[in-house]
Amino acid sequence: MHVVVIGAGEVGTSIAASLASDHEVVVVDVDPDRAEQLKYELDVLTIAGDGTTSEIQTAADVGRADMVIACTDDDQTNLVACGTAKTLGDGFTIARVKSTDFLRTWEGNEGAFGVDFMVCTDLLTAENIVRVIGLPAAIDVDPFASGLVQMAEFEIAEGSPVAGQTVSEADRFESLTFVGLFRDGEMTIPRGDTGIAVGDRAVVIGSPESVQSFATDVAPETTPDRADEIVVVGGSEIGYQTARLLEEREFKPRLIEQDADRARWLAENLPNTVVMEHDATDTEFLTREHVDEADILVTALRSDEKNLLVSVLAKRLGVNRVIAVVDSPDYVTVFEEIGIDIAINPRTVTAEEITRFTYESVAENIAVLENDQAEVLELELTEGCGLVGRPISEIVAESDVRFVIGAITRNHELVTPRGDTVLQAGDHVILLVESDSVSDIASMA
Repeated sequence: MHVVVIGAGEVGTSIAASLASDHEVVVVDVDPDRAEQLKYELDVLTIAGDGTTSEIQTAADVGRADMVIACTDDDQTNLVACGTAKTLGDGFTIARVKSTDFLRTWEGNEGAFGVDFMVCTDLLTAENIVRVIGLPAAIDVDPFASGLVQMAEFEIAEGSPVAGQTVSEADRFESLTFVGLFRDGEMTIPRGDTGIAVGDRAVVIGSPESVQSFATDVAPETTPDRADEIVVVGGSEIGYQTARLLEEREFKPRLIEQDADRARWLAENLPNTVVMEHDATDTEFLTREHVDEADILVTALRSDEKNLLVSVLAKRLGVNRVIAVVDSPDYVTVFEEIGIDIAINPRTVTAEEITRFTYESVAENIAVLENDQAEVLELELTEGCGLVGRPISEIVAESDVRFVIGAITRNHELVTPRGDTVLQAGDHVILLVESDSVSDIASMA
């Protein structure tokens, strides 16, 4: 597949890195130094110039592109780039935008702006935050098989009941499978006797109910319900969308916004949210408003530094769980190292979503784990493929690819995989595989 990526920032670089091994990738960036640097970092062709122009797109051979991905930091640039691409060829166009207004316009008339698929960074980030809020201690959650199956990643904390246990001891739920264990940045395919230690990140796949039960087992605190106190700090688009999605789940969050006009707009548009107009870095205010008693606090200010300050204040005041939006990828580790529970980078979320979409030719759904070390795929098995008609134990024993089948759905019902489970045509198989082997395993389906 010939893919043209316009924009060599974090999102474009991540997408290009994911696609470079299997596709002919051309990256366009307005910064010649960045284009030159990327040429040596990745095995891709790079072109320096304005990716919205016909001249540069022609140089990138957009006319024969199968896919054009416009993912600069500027919405208008991405929309114009897709529009220009449509005048030169019929490649599938993907645009990254921050504005939900553009998304709503496109949803009302798909194909608007010359865009075939639009990814809205702020909305995606808010959806990610709300999904993580639903599971205690989860740092990543993704639905598969139309919601019948969930993949979730948990960090094992000090005092967790599963710390010190083997996988077989911790696996107390009928429809749950341990598929991956990350320790010190290295992934292990767990076996029954694999030990679980504090600091490990465990990846499980199973029914939403079993994942929920495991979450409660890992972190004995209860699942958030309508009685829980959730505070959103910052009325940015991400903060607004987070509060709106929480309202849809019948929560009644509180939201702190310093700007008077924005606070008034938020109060008018969030009927079940209490909007407080104040500076969230004011410790006296936080104490007076009992923010220290919150079960969950989300920082969604426009400044990473302010998000860091408010997050640290909240933890010191005693907030149970803090989720921070971190715009700069370089700060994500900083947030995590000082004890902030979850740091979500909108660019990473966006890159994963676009990469997920580009893989739909080989998989029904995909989730990328731990800096692209492993991926969770949903594959629909076809009649006569290499996986059908064989028990799982035989497939695993004869394959050179390291993978774990975490769940199967058959006729819209969940089947818990065991060694003697024989796969059938039409099955949807959700499995974890090392990223380098995605194509190998997909070719077997």
